[in-house]
This record gives sequence, structure tokens and C-alpha cells, in this order.
Amino acid sequence: MKFLRVLAALLAACAVSVGAGAADAPRVLRYSFLIAETGFDPAQVQDLYSRIVTSHLFDGLYHYDHLARPFLVRPNVAVGMPEVSDDFKTWTVHIKPGIYFSDDPAFKGKKRELVAQDYVYQWKRFFDPAVKSPAYGNFKEENVIGVEALREAALKPGAKFDYDREIEGIRALDRYTIRFKLEKPRPRFLYVIAQGDLFGAVAREVVEFYGADIMAHPVGTGPFRLAQWRRSSLIVLERNPNFREVRYEDEVQPNPDDAEGQALLAKFKGRRLPMIDRVEISIIEEEQPRWLSFVNGEADLAYRVGYQFVNQAMPNGKVAPNLAKRGIHGYRVVDPAGNYYFFNMEDATVGGYGPEKVALRRAIALGLDSKTIIDYAYSGLGAVAQGPTLPFTSGYDPSMRSEFGDYDPARAKALLDLYGYKDREGDGWREMPDGSPLLLRVNTQADQRSRKIIEIFSKSMKALGIRVQVVVAQWPENLKAGRAGKLQMWFLGGYASAPDAEGSYARLDSRQIGGQNMSRVKLPALDALYDKIQRLPDGEERVQAFKEAHKIALAYMPYKFTLNRLSLDMTQPQLIGYRRPVFWLDFWQYVDIDDSLRIAR
Repeated sequence: MKFLRVLAALLAACAVSVGAGAADAPRVLRYSFLIAETGFDPAQVQDLYSRIVTSHLFDGLYHYDHLARPFLVRPNVAVGMPEVSDDFKTWTVHIKPGIYFSDDPAFKGKKRELVAQDYVYQWKRFFDPAVKSPAYGNFKEENVIGVEALREAALKPGAKFDYDREIEGIRALDRYTIRFKLEKPRPRFLYVIAQGDLFGAVAREVVEFYGADIMAHPVGTGPFRLAQWRRSSLIVLERNPNFREVRYEDEVQPNPDDAEGQALLAKFKGRRLPMIDRVEISIIEEEQPRWLSFVNGEADLAYRVGYQFVNQAMPNGKVAPNLAKRGIHGYRVVDPAGNYYFFNMEDATVGGYGPEKVALRRAIALGLDSKTIIDYAYSGLGAVAQGPTLPFTSGYDPSMRSEFGDYDPARAKALLDLYGYKDREGDGWREMPDGSPLLLRVNTQADQRSRKIIEIFSKSMKALGIRVQVVVAQWPENLKAGRAGKLQMWFLGGYASAPDAEGSYARLDSRQIGGQNMSRVKLPALDALYDKIQRLPDGEERVQAFKEAHKIALAYMPYKFTLNRLSLDMTQPQLIGYRRPVFWLDFWQYVDIDDSLRIAR
């Protein structure tokens, strides 16, 4: 009996120990990216997945309310909303004192406070030719006075970018006040300074300390900091011990009729952010292993369920019964996103502005079966795109129809015949009008969805009598080559980062070649319309400018817009508070992990 009492006491002690350990265990969010990151310096990245990470590391002056729908911009590190001149040319922002960067050797053991000059420095970095920022074009179009002159001076032989030279357009008036002065009216400038993933505060001493290795050493004031990175494999982030005291209710304002949002506010009221301690992100490009990691309980979130598993996950829009029994939740999401093929307008085969070159691109576009791409590669989750404007952004009309959405092989063949793209040798393949071979070199990736997309493209072109050569590379490699003008064609996607369609039309602006303008299209009429879109306040005149730009893009076809995406997200029962952002990218600080709800694997 004594032995049994001792054994019982030991078991009780073990139970207490295990319970205490579980209570003290770190809250860890685990999930996967479907595309590899490129790095974590805001001035050097523009791909979605790297920006998801940087959005949690760096602070913008403003940010989006996580629960408000469709969107609400509110102060982040700023004190109140900006002071704006009547002509929208002068914007003044005050920032909160007492905000600190995460600790780093670059600070030599000192606590480093966030100051206005950090934002001045980061803005200038986008213009430094040595940084080679892909977002340079985006920031140039804001027309901040004087910063372009700094860049031009740095482009002279033997010159360097002068970060110490003060300019009128962006200046720290004191330690906590920053003023922007713009050459032209920018009514929506607020959306730019709300992008913490790009225009997040960076300390100059950190950039200078790490030099060329800055992509691997992000140091910000955001809720998380980078703890571990194995390139294209694993990204680990942990709670930033220096993050300021922020409570959940300070950050969110759900709509009054939003029952889910109101319930989340009530549940998390009083909780300090972030609520989790650690985030572990695996890079799993193939859909099957990514889905299995979620089903097997290795991931808490299935961010964009692989399209081949849609019917297993949510048949007919409802969570499959076997998953629902495990407490798994599903979310059907309309993305402010679209996919497209670009034609390199400088390429000898598909580029150019002559009638025969335009005819070739339009024929390819008419002969491409976008609906089958959606059904076959995306399991029906999407709608045929009718142009560059993305859902939820200004000017988007879901009822609009245009030739961008047409699939008409007969018209495509007629165009090719009319402009001399004929099968002169009788082998079933067309030649160029001068008799040289007609060959499309199309880049893609090795994952299953990309293989399906290129399969449909190749079949569509074969039906027109056009040869296709497929070039397979990793997504970051294709992105780099595409921006450099080294690809003939590539299929990729875009995601709106603000509730304005202007970003989609940046793809048509010649000043953004090397960045957003992947097709390298140069048309003065499009440049003029883009300037007009930037200048005009919201209203019918601006909507008409969008429509005119759409018409010109359709006429010259530098892009074939194929689909607007839908997505499925799924969460395990232990992940609480998840809601997919609309335009913004940060959400980790607003979710919690309750391991007591975890289903044993």
C-alpha cells in the first residue's frame, strides 16, 4: 500500500509538472509559404512572401485596422492622422516617443529609439542607385521634392548617394516630426506611408553595420524579430522584447454589424500584443506536402490551400466533414489579386509596337484558354480577368467585360494569317512574317500548379500552330530575370497593397520598368494617363482615366490578364482569432495559439 501511495504521489507530481510546462510553453504559430522569400530589407524586396515577413518586423507611420472592413487606416507609430494641406502637397506627421528598435550589435549595447530621421533615411534608400530598389518607381511617382536630384547626383561617375544632404521634400523637423513636401497633389499619399512592409523605419547604423548582408539582418520596431533563417527553407521569428505596450482593443475597430469581429474584440480585450511568442515558417512549394503538413497537424494554418486539394478541404464551399469533426475551420477568400502573362516589349519576337507585333500578342491572348487554367490549375477558384483592375480597389467593376477575358481561337488564327504568321513549310507550325521560326520562350516554375498552367498554355498555342519552349527556374530567379528584361514571357500574380487601383496601372508606366512594369511597355499616352490618375481626387473623372488606360492596354496587349483569384484558408482549432487581411499583410500579432485545443497527432 505504501508503494502505491508513493507511486500515486509521483504520478501526481508529474502531472503538475507537465501541466505547468504546458502552461509555460511558448505559443508558436506554424505554417508554410508556397513561394520562397528573397530577403528582409524593405528597400530591396517586393515579392509578397518577403513582404509578409517585413510587415511584422518594421513599423509604418500608419497601418490598417485588422478587423475593419473593407478597410480603415489608423495611426501606428504616428500621433493622430497626418496634417494635410488643402492642395495635398504637404503632409506632416508626428510620431510617438519611447518606441525602440529590437536589440542588435549595431547599436553597441544601447537602446535605440525610433525617431523621425529614420523615416527620412529609409525614404532616401529607395532612391540610392546602389540599393537597386525594385520599389524605386513606386516611390518616385510620389514626387517628393528633391529626392530625385539626390539620385541623379549619385549617378555621376565616382559619386555616392548623399544621405546627409537635407532636401525640402522629406525632412525631420524635430526628433519626432516628419514633413513631406510633394511637387504634385497626392490625395492618397496616406496609403503609401501606411506600408510598413516597405516604408518601415530602418536605422542607418544597422544598414551601415551589415552592408551587403542587410537582407539577412532586418532590425525594426515591429512586434517580431528575425531569430533564424535558412534561405528558401525555414524562417523563424520571435516576439520582440522591446515592442511597445499595445493592447488588442487599441488596434481594432470592427464594424458594428460584424458579429465575428465584435466577438474577437470581446475575447481578446485587454490582451497585450503580440499574443504569440514565435512564428515558424517552412517553405513548401509543392501543394501535396504543404497540404499534408496541415492535415497531419504539423501546421496551424493552411495559408492558401493548394488548389488541387480544394475539393478535399471544402467541397461545395463547406469544410469537409472529416475535417470539421477535428475542429478545423475554413475561409473562402476573395483576394485583391490577379494573375497575368507579360510580354517583354523589347523582345525581338513578342515585343514591339508595329501592327504585326500587336497582332501576334493579341492572337496569343485570344487563343489562351483562361477558363481552363482556372478550372484545371486552380480548381475553379477564380474568375476570368477582364483587365488590370483588382477586386476591392477603386474603379473595379465585376460586371465589366472586355477582350482581355475573351477566348476565341478562330479570331486568333485569323489575326495570325492576316499579318503573315503562316505555316510556310507545311509542318503544322507557323513562321514569323519574314519566314524565320516563330518560337515562344515561356518561363515557369517546377511546382505542380505551374506545370498545369504551362500545360494549358502550351496546348492553347499548339492549337494556333505556335511552338512553345518552356524554361523552368525558381520563382525568385524568374523575378530577378523578368525585372532585368531577360525573359520573353512569364506568368505571375499581383496583389493590391492599398484600396486603390493605381498600383495595378503602375505596370503600364514606363518609368517603372525594372520594377512593377515587367512588360517594359513604353507608351506616352499611358504615362500621361498614369500621371492623371495620380493627380486626380477620387471621383468619376478618375474612374474614366482608369477606363482609358484600360483601352490602350487592351489595344497594345503588353499583358494578358488571365484571372482574379479566390483562395481557401484553413485553421486548426488551436489557432484563434485568424482573419485574412485584405490589403495589408500583417496578422501574426492578432492571433493566439491555445495548445489545450490541439488535436493529438
